[in-house]
Amino acid sequence: MRAMVISRFGGPDVFELQDRPRPVAGPGELLVRVVASGTNPVDAKIRQAGSWAGIPFPAVLGYDVSGVVEEVGPGVIGFKAGDEVFYTPEIFGNPNGSYAEYTVAAASIVAHKPPGLAHVEAAGIPLAGGTAWEAIVRRLAVRPGETVLIHGGAGGVGSFAIQFAKAAGARVLATASKANHEAMRDLGADVTLDYRDTDVVDQILREAGGAGVDAAFDTAGGNVPMSTQVTRPFGRIATILPPTGDLDALYVKNQTLYGTFLTREGARLREMAPLFERGQAKVIVDAVLPLEQVGKAHERLDSGHGRGKIILQVGA
Repeated sequence: MRAMVISRFGGPDVFELQDRPRPVAGPGELLVRVVASGTNPVDAKIRQAGSWAGIPFPAVLGYDVSGVVEEVGPGVIGFKAGDEVFYTPEIFGNPNGSYAEYTVAAASIVAHKPPGLAHVEAAGIPLAGGTAWEAIVRRLAVRPGETVLIHGGAGGVGSFAIQFAKAAGARVLATASKANHEAMRDLGADVTLDYRDTDVVDQILREAGGAGVDAAFDTAGGNVPMSTQVTRPFGRIATILPPTGDLDALYVKNQTLYGTFLTREGARLREMAPLFERGQAKVIVDAVLPLEQVGKAHERLDSGHGRGKIILQVGA
């Protein structure tokens, strides 16, 4: 099978097209023919210096899959060959990601693809969408009528978080650079703010009626201290990166802080799917590139620019 492989850490040029043996589904596993693979910032971090992920060389990266079940391993129920599925592969210790024509995964982390979505759309959901769902729906438990602040609303996780919070009936405040404000409003943000404004804290408090937002979600990193300032007493805060800085207000205001590190599970994908089927959430696809141009996708990931997901077309 074709696969884009790295044998060392480095820049986007470390990828090499190789012909590798097709994996075999073991007990409890599915062999999936990859139609499309999403790309994510974590892919670039591992490619650059990913020893922390415990991935042995040679390695195939890639942690978003939409594809078709090719083989069903012993003991698997609920799936059959030919089923269209999507999921996010494990990261730690996994050298067989989705930048390849085939990949194997535990059936427990896989879900049936929403039939109304194309593979290039579904491939952009599992990792970023799952992270946003875990924070907005499961941890912060956003409810109708609440006011929610999302830091980094134009990013992969943030763009889903805006949509999920809006679908939950919340009033959504979102931060990003001004160039991304229109895109965030298109996703459902009620108020858009420039995180670089010197009075952004005052703006948030004013929009939240002075008492503070009910919940805040930091998708960009470094915003937990500010979140404690602009979240009401007994409010909730979630972050996808380790918090840093002065967190005294968290204690004084009786706030709850949730660390959000995505575990892999098919149940979460099944929970999310109806929103995409009903059109209450969508995937912003910025570009679709052939598998062999994964290095170009990583150049974009390294730059931090662009809006929406870069998807790799792997198979037909």
